[in-house]
Amino acid sequence: MEKPPSISIPERLNQWIQESIMIKLLSIGILVIILLIPTAWITNLIYERQTRAARVTEEIAAKWSSAQTLTGPVLVIPYLSETVIDKGDAGKEVTQRLVSAYFLPTDLKVKGIVEPERRYRGIFEAVVYHSTLSFSTTFTKPDWLALSIDENKVSWKDVHVIFGISDLRGITDDLSIVVAGKPIETEPSNNVGVSVTPTPGPESGIRPAPGSSQGVIAHMNWSGPTDFQGDIAIDLKLKGSQRLDFIPTGKTTTVELSGPWPTPSFDGAFLPSSREVSDEGFSARWRVLHFNRPLPQQWVGHQEISGADFGVKLLVPVDQYQKSVRTAKYAVMIILLTFMALFLVEITQKVRIHPFQYILIGAALIIYYSLLLSLSEHFGYNTAYIVASLATVGLITLYSSTFFPHRALVVLLFILLLIFYGFIYVIILHEDLSLLIGSVGLFLIIAALMYFSRNVRYYKTESLE
Repeated sequence: MEKPPSISIPERLNQWIQESIMIKLLSIGILVIILLIPTAWITNLIYERQTRAARVTEEIAAKWSSAQTLTGPVLVIPYLSETVIDKGDAGKEVTQRLVSAYFLPTDLKVKGIVEPERRYRGIFEAVVYHSTLSFSTTFTKPDWLALSIDENKVSWKDVHVIFGISDLRGITDDLSIVVAGKPIETEPSNNVGVSVTPTPGPESGIRPAPGSSQGVIAHMNWSGPTDFQGDIAIDLKLKGSQRLDFIPTGKTTTVELSGPWPTPSFDGAFLPSSREVSDEGFSARWRVLHFNRPLPQQWVGHQEISGADFGVKLLVPVDQYQKSVRTAKYAVMIILLTFMALFLVEITQKVRIHPFQYILIGAALIIYYSLLLSLSEHFGYNTAYIVASLATVGLITLYSSTFFPHRALVVLLFILLLIFYGFIYVIILHEDLSLLIGSVGLFLIIAALMYFSRNVRYYKTESLE
């Protein structure tokens, strides 16, 4: 009886490598780790495109007019402050300087209409707006005793109103300030000269509204306390970009805004007390009391007005970058699930899949995210996801038909890939429930993998006699 031909050690090693399940799992694991590198590149590419879109939006805003924050009006009443310096034997010296006292309105009402406009640069989009705003304010007579001010020292000729506008380029028409039914002239605050004072000091002169680096100023031209008028109205046509904010300078501040924009965002220190948002536009109403704001009603010297602004932001629904980043975070899971499905077919159906075929399929799974990003910039995320997913699933399915011996296996892989990408799509859409859906879905997938691999014998066993 002839002995079977002996197999050399290299041939045995090669046969063991080809048939070993552990070697196959190890090679798949190494391939997954290698594919993490281009996955990181894709994520960086998404962030780069997102940064580019934000930069284009800023460039458009810089040429149009930036986001606007409106402060005031604030009534400024200068007065002479005396300082007594004791010089000993030389006696006492009295110096005077002009100091400004600031008064906020008792009641501030704002009504406005915001007319958005889309601007484009290439494929990127930004939103700008025109607005028509009406301010109605009421000032009460100052409480001189509370501020320890001698009314006889008030410089009535220097009394003025300042109104802060964060970007003066947005003013599209003459700003009208009406005091007790009488219009008065206005001018930019940064072009107003400094008042003449006996002893100039840090509190002398005229400056923009506190909390605002720019604004307009209107001189009241009062000759005495009998000229005091507390009713001031301001009509303003203002353009800006992205957002419009207000600082609640009134003891009671009421702001009503509306506009034909379906995706507004109400943010800041205060949310609207009432609002309506529809496909045709929005309307919102804020009511802020002096108890709610961190501001005094009147003061002398410097007072920073910040941290209390509120308003509306005109959102452009360009969430494709955020959703693409979230989708890319699941790249490893898609690769693992796909490779595990192929591996299970190998060990259950005795089909050999070469490592190079795994590499090509992995490359298709990675390129999918670049395809998703590029399509989403032109057609939106939802359409891009459907097109990119179908294209990738179709490509991998057609390629699998070259090494799967049965059409049923090709159809099975097609269905599994559709389930995988559909599962990710559901997670992305339901952001609030993504953790719950993802956890339950992964649990079911692992359960399915356990079920279909239950009959696999990973080690060869021999009976002992």
